[in-house]
Amino acid sequence: MNLHEYQGKEMLNSFGVEIQRGIVAQTPAEAVAAAKKLTEDTGTGWHVVKAQIHAGGRGKGGGVKLAKSLEEVEKISGDIIGMYLITPQTSAQGKLVSQVLVTEDVYYPGESEPSEFYMSVLMNRATGRNMIMYSTEGGMDIEAVADNTPHLIFNEEIDPALGLLPFQARKIAFNLGLSGKAFKEMTRFVSALYTAYVKSDSSLFEINPVLKTSDNRVIAVDAKVTIDENALFRHKDYEALRDLREENPVEVEAKAVGLSYVDLDGNVGCMVNGAGLAMATMDLIKQAGGEPANFLDVGGTADAERVEIAFNLILKDPNVKAILVNIFGGIVRCDRVAKGIIEAYKNIGNIEIPIIVRLEGTNADIAKKLIDESGLDVHSVIEFQEAADKVQEVLA
Repeated sequence: MNLHEYQGKEMLNSFGVEIQRGIVAQTPAEAVAAAKKLTEDTGTGWHVVKAQIHAGGRGKGGGVKLAKSLEEVEKISGDIIGMYLITPQTSAQGKLVSQVLVTEDVYYPGESEPSEFYMSVLMNRATGRNMIMYSTEGGMDIEAVADNTPHLIFNEEIDPALGLLPFQARKIAFNLGLSGKAFKEMTRFVSALYTAYVKSDSSLFEINPVLKTSDNRVIAVDAKVTIDENALFRHKDYEALRDLREENPVEVEAKAVGLSYVDLDGNVGCMVNGAGLAMATMDLIKQAGGEPANFLDVGGTADAERVEIAFNLILKDPNVKAILVNIFGGIVRCDRVAKGIIEAYKNIGNIEIPIIVRLEGTNADIAKKLIDESGLDVHSVIEFQEAADKVQEVLA
């Protein structure tokens, strides 16, 4: 589950991570009031107005701007709120901006020059350990840094039995070239950040940039936070932070009815029972020359109602040119699923794309007979290869 920047910062701050202070606003008037409040509390004269969407690269799309007066805060927030912001991480249509974060200006003059760093905390799948990835090249695309100057990216892996040790936090501060007060502030920042990561059950923290200010404070200027949804039962307060406006509406609808659905970019819809079989079915579609349009696991109770809901979800995608139903009848009988498919097909009506049905397992022969004698435009197959051949045929 992704959080907005302002939500992520609030969560980090609750664990002692110092942040760039800000106030979220949903109208230009609220943005001006937020700027006045920040000036009173922090003394900041300038403000940064940031679009709040679940996507990176907001600055490149015009979603992050500096305002040097209250009039500029009002104008900039008015321009950003309601716009469709297009970034490298959004679709061509972009994402609708419903709110902005008005923040203090932290790039003020002082005893030294500000420095920007990159830092993230995530799981290294290869080793099964958490790691802190960091670089002196903050404020930039970390992908570009990795491609052009990979020696400037450092990794620190953490032993799960010991946690982050003090020498590791000091090593990170040293590799970032810090000394004196900034060195101590960075070690404190890293320790608090890792504690927040573990205790919040997150799967990703990305802070870009981490800023060393001109007076040697170390703060999070941005915050991309992804929480592991499997752990939300331990964090009911985090679950309340979910912004459904930012999520795929079909995936939201599927979750509400208890279906596991992930939207993809292909042309063949999948309806399968069991995650493993679903992955194998997606491979089958690829081998047949198609592209899976979704991952959809209807579970072990593929009755008529559930099948109808699944069909409707798949048919919402205009790119779908065929549907492959692949059900293994173990817990549920194949003839029962076949009756559900026939009933759902009749209820929906006007399905203009071909449907391929493979039912294998208990009463599979009865199920095939039911499908074949239904009079519906449904192609019944038995073997995996038959299904692949039929997908290839209908897409030709």
